[in-house]
Amino acid sequence: MLSLKTLPVKAFALALVVVSAMGCHDNNPRHRVNKRPISFKSIEGITYTEVARFMQNGLSFNEYGYHLSPDWRMRFVSKDSVALFSPVKKQFLNFPLACGLDSIINTNRSYLKMRRMSKDSLVFELLLAHEDTLDVTGAKIFMKFYADDYIKNKLHTTAEVLQRYRRRDTLFVKGLVEKANADMKEAFAAQHPVQFVSKSPILTVQKRKTAPGPLFENSTVSDDYMDPHYDIVIKKAYADFKYSFSVYVDKDGNMYYDKPLFPFTDGKYRDNYIHNSTAILNGYLKKYLADVPGQSLGMKHASLISLHVKGIAKDHTVAAR
Repeated sequence: MLSLKTLPVKAFALALVVVSAMGCHDNNPRHRVNKRPISFKSIEGITYTEVARFMQNGLSFNEYGYHLSPDWRMRFVSKDSVALFSPVKKQFLNFPLACGLDSIINTNRSYLKMRRMSKDSLVFELLLAHEDTLDVTGAKIFMKFYADDYIKNKLHTTAEVLQRYRRRDTLFVKGLVEKANADMKEAFAAQHPVQFVSKSPILTVQKRKTAPGPLFENSTVSDDYMDPHYDIVIKKAYADFKYSFSVYVDKDGNMYYDKPLFPFTDGKYRDNYIHNSTAILNGYLKKYLADVPGQSLGMKHASLISLHVKGIAKDHTVAAR
């Protein structure tokens, strides 16, 4: 029997037709789908702004510190086209729109299921695509939009006000902060990652940054704060070396060695690697780096980061002159 959980992405509309036909003989209401492709004719030309993105529990943060940021603006142009606003290019760009059955659409490499539609508001549920399959049970992540006219003339407010963090998010993050600061093993990704400032000309530090996407900058910045990496170069070092390891940074900015970033098959070599890279952390980084600990919603907390340290020997520095 065809699985209702995953469908081929490249032919999701056709597959939904098959599912619909099978659903006629299925008594389980969860397996029934709408037979007609959804139409946006009644709301064409209306500009909507996303005011909230949240999980099934109503939160926009998860236990790992990931924040679901509302960053879409959209306007349905025709039955096969939708305009999406690009904060990067500061303009609306037209994208192809594919409408399948069961209120599922595809645009901008995203699969969405319409949950509510009116001239004032829209609610979509995000669907996850796994390689060549589409999970039609949903990721239980929802996108809520209000029409710009509704925001301005009926709610008499702005999208920025509506997009503010809710009290439930603040309380949830506060709980994460308290756990992380009581036990570093409970550390989570900081919304504003650790910042390093070099205290010596022999050491430079650069945080890796993902180039923004052509449409939404937020589509890439989440990688930068969920898994922050820093490149550090030390000149006039005792020898040439390269070490990559993770460290915990507590709420006061203290660094604690975690583990190497590479797997080792040789236990002795791993022990030697840990010994040397720990010495680099204690002998150079703690001495020549000042840091601001990671913060989420203005609260400082322990977080885990990755460091890639390169040492350049003193004699190389002299020779370069």
